[in-house]
Amino acid sequence: MNSNLNHLQPYPFQKLRKLFDGIKRNSALTPIDLHIGEPKHATPDFIRQAAIDHLGGLANYPTTQGTPALRCSIADWLMRRFHLSRINPDTQVIPVNGSREALFSFAQAMIDASAAHPPFVVCPNPFYQIYEGAALLAGATPKFINTTADNDFRLDCSQLADDIWSRTQLIYVCSPNNPTGNVMTLDEWHQLFELSDRHGFVIAADECYSEIYFDEHKPPLGALDAAQQLGRMEFPRLVVFNSLSKRSNVPGLRSGFAAGDAQILEKYLIYRTYHGCAMNPVSQAASIAAWKDETHVAANRRMYLEKFLKVTALLSKIMPKQMPVQMPDAGFYLWLNTPVADTEFTKLLYRDYNVTVLPGSYLGRAVRGINPGENYVRIALVASLDECIEAVNRIIGLLEKLASPNTTNLK
Repeated sequence: MNSNLNHLQPYPFQKLRKLFDGIKRNSALTPIDLHIGEPKHATPDFIRQAAIDHLGGLANYPTTQGTPALRCSIADWLMRRFHLSRINPDTQVIPVNGSREALFSFAQAMIDASAAHPPFVVCPNPFYQIYEGAALLAGATPKFINTTADNDFRLDCSQLADDIWSRTQLIYVCSPNNPTGNVMTLDEWHQLFELSDRHGFVIAADECYSEIYFDEHKPPLGALDAAQQLGRMEFPRLVVFNSLSKRSNVPGLRSGFAAGDAQILEKYLIYRTYHGCAMNPVSQAASIAAWKDETHVAANRRMYLEKFLKVTALLSKIMPKQMPVQMPDAGFYLWLNTPVADTEFTKLLYRDYNVTVLPGSYLGRAVRGINPGENYVRIALVASLDECIEAVNRIIGLLEKLASPNTTNLK
């Protein structure tokens, strides 16, 4: 067995099941689960129909590089969405089976564990645990940058010394961020690109939440757009990962892409050919239809906006000034500060109010004396509007109980 498997930590949802072990939920209330970032809005009919219309494709082996039509639909979308002057669908785009699969396999292809000094992979903290697992199984050591409310959840690269950056081969960045919802600025990208130029590491930009935002006139800045604005037209050492799962409500389709530096993608395509991860022809046909349409994406955003406006308005009435509630820059997570330990808050909410959220500490690691996820919970506003409002009213009930001077024991 690969000895690096011994370094993997339990996945957050495994920890959550263990946390709830032996706890009986309040059966008088309908369960509302907001702990998993799985879109619940309906899959658009035209995407379903495209899949049905191309079921005959199941009779054919797909190529790892995907069809030219799929690559062109992705390239066209990238140019429209991020105002790119050009991107080559033959050399700078690879279809993948969802961003999770690609984010993991990318590290396996990129990391050189035989380097003179053991390699590092840098991740934000808190983070999507695939980054850590990918680093460990590639033979690298994860290093973390804490993102906290003190600096508006920004990626402060100065937290790591030059001797760490000099051994860094890959950095994962997530913008819009999971779980904080923060979006990187052009200045932050500039600083990160300069670090990459100086030390030679590759940037893996996870942008799977890029299409869930709240101002139609201010879509989140993307890494490829930032690179182009800064004159980096060939996207050196930069690969972006995105997906249809959140954008088009098709998480089961497992469809996304990697795009950017052509030299890196040429090698990554070789890896993927051996890895055996070509997208099936039915998914490719449905994906082409999805990437070509923006109407359903805007409608999707409107539903999330309505939920966030109503939920944050309700919570703002009760949360103390030192624990303000605010809209994220983008994404569908509410990163809520808790008045007690996040794990205790989660257990009480599950037991007494039948609402499931995810403790923030499960998404972070203790680094430089703190776990930046502690005393936060991640609430995925993926359920219906009515369910989200009901869940938040129950959360308010728990907050009021915790704030009551008559509360002596909630265990």
